[in-house]
Amino acid sequence: MAASAAAASSSGMSDSAFRVETTPRLAQWRIETLSSFSYRKSDPFKIGLWNWYLTVERNKQLLVKLYPEPSTMTKEHPPIASFIIKLVSCSVPNLKSVVHPGVCDKQLKNSDDFVWAIDIFITGKFIIDVEFLDLKIVPQAGGEPSSIWSGYHIEKNSLSTALNSLGRMLTEGIHTDITINTCNGSIAAHRAVLATRSPVFQSMFSHSLKEKELSVVNISDMSFEACQVLLNYIYGNFNADEFQTHRLALLTASDKYDIADLKEVCHESLLEDIDAKNVLERLHIAHLHRLQSLKTGCLKYLVYFGKIYEIRDELNEFLQGSDRELIIEIFQEILTAWKGF
Repeated sequence: MAASAAAASSSGMSDSAFRVETTPRLAQWRIETLSSFSYRKSDPFKIGLWNWYLTVERNKQLLVKLYPEPSTMTKEHPPIASFIIKLVSCSVPNLKSVVHPGVCDKQLKNSDDFVWAIDIFITGKFIIDVEFLDLKIVPQAGGEPSSIWSGYHIEKNSLSTALNSLGRMLTEGIHTDITINTCNGSIAAHRAVLATRSPVFQSMFSHSLKEKELSVVNISDMSFEACQVLLNYIYGNFNADEFQTHRLALLTASDKYDIADLKEVCHESLLEDIDAKNVLERLHIAHLHRLQSLKTGCLKYLVYFGKIYEIRDELNEFLQGSDRELIIEIFQEILTAWKGF
């Protein structure tokens, strides 16, 4: 922006020379004059969820680029654009517009994703006109791209409102109908929510079990604090710090109650910070809960990175109480690594 302002000052051009006028779906940039071998970049302009730039460069050809401003939004949710772009001469009324064939469902991330090379020589004033036919975004949960102009904001708002309401049901105890007894406290919850998120809970409440008759679930192997974090996750009240503190207990609970998505996020999290202090515990957990990626990561850390020599005493103690199958896997990994030297 500073370079644009300096260029405007030195050439006598006003700030309006870089301004793009917009409506919700239309952008127009009026170029007063453009000399040979020159380059110009517009001010950012907002269309949809993104800020955009237009650039124009005159060399052997006239090059026009359209791209979103680099940002977290662009990186995580790059726009998938359909648009018509054309150049309209203001100096020669009889000259027809130069129209690009059209762009349909093209993902735009950087300044090289859309480049329009124009061989026709245009002099004097002209307009770059961009009509956005559609802008799509891939939903946060994945799946097919959806238009931001056909319910995206409504859907996003609906999901956010629903999650907030669901969270309030737990934190404010609204119409609870089940009590969960932990090893050091009780929490009120809702059968329907638990049954929706866990096939095990659904089975408990659907058959003639004591949980159905007494409206009580006993989870004596879990603390009140860890169970609260589990319920917060189920109800959409996710807190990263709480998750980090209780992720081992959450992994056990997710396996026990068949909450597949929670098990996977715990698995991925435990892979991220393996070190000498926790590698043996993680290895045991990986074997116990059948987490192959975590087991592979722990064995790689121990064997291929040589950390096994730094914790010999701990490893000897670990092997004495470990499952025979896991011990065999560890020694097979060591033998495989030795063969590689």
